[in-house]
Amino acid sequence: MTESSSRPAPGFSAGATLADVGEFGLIAALTGRFEQGDQVYVGPGDDAAVIRAPKGHVVVSTDVLVENRHFRRDWADAVDIGRRAAAANLSDINAMGGTATALTVGLAAPSELPAQWALDLADGIAAEAGKVGASVVGGDLTQAREVVVAITVLGACEVAPVLRSGAHAGEVLAIAGRQGWAAAGLAVLARGFRSPRALVEAYRRPEPPYSAGLAAARAGATAMIDVSDGLLADVGHIAGDSGVAIDVSRGAFELADPMHAVGSALGVDPMQFVLGGGDDHAIVATFPAGTTLPEGFHAIGSVAAGEGVTVDGGAYDGPRGHAHF
Repeated sequence: MTESSSRPAPGFSAGATLADVGEFGLIAALTGRFEQGDQVYVGPGDDAAVIRAPKGHVVVSTDVLVENRHFRRDWADAVDIGRRAAAANLSDINAMGGTATALTVGLAAPSELPAQWALDLADGIAAEAGKVGASVVGGDLTQAREVVVAITVLGACEVAPVLRSGAHAGEVLAIAGRQGWAAAGLAVLARGFRSPRALVEAYRRPEPPYSAGLAAARAGATAMIDVSDGLLADVGHIAGDSGVAIDVSRGAFELADPMHAVGSALGVDPMQFVLGGGDDHAIVATFPAGTTLPEGFHAIGSVAAGEGVTVDGGAYDGPRGHAHF
């Protein structure tokens, strides 16, 4: 697991569990973890938070992470799990061309869970939210057999939100952010290994390109999505919602040495991590032909009349992405 700088809560004894500190003791400790930005009119402590809404559109998204399905406590520490949970939500706002402003967090956990783990989780969420200037403004706590983290994020769009449904034939498909690293790191962890470290860290602590969504919207992106479940699966949402066909080019991706190393060790084509992997939260968007792509984007495919997603002009029978059911 990665190293973390845990901040103990005042009055908590070392090793105290959630049962020891109680619901309201934990709420008081958690609230002190979250700094409130200028956009917050009423923060934690009332029946509901109140956020100042700028002119334009308010965007909302929710994600739920369940222990042993979306994360494992023996694979990542609480700070990193908090960062991953927040990143998944913040990236959804990014994919609309918006900027996140506020988050609420629901935490369900066993009563024997160390209270410090919950505080470290809060620190991770707050640190990731701080990257975009968002504040954690409230949430809820309850008991459960396993840890469940549910986050709702609010954001604002200064330009019209970019939907999945706006792509047209003749346009260019482009991506910003690294892709396939988190999937390769997950494959490493699933085999009981901890290296290459760069890939494991990419899974534990993704680095979404938070400035890419707004940049794409300003540049005239016609459709956009973040890669959370898998590149081909998520590009498929754009294709399906827009009523077009999209072809992805393998040659548009340069595989880093650690990806080749994992592919060789596992006996798989490392390109499957790129094409079928998620959790890096890269941003994929379509742009009209001739558009000067925003900084950080590069072309990876094309849009045509038809339906479905192909790779290099043909069918692809490898993994396309994560299936939740």
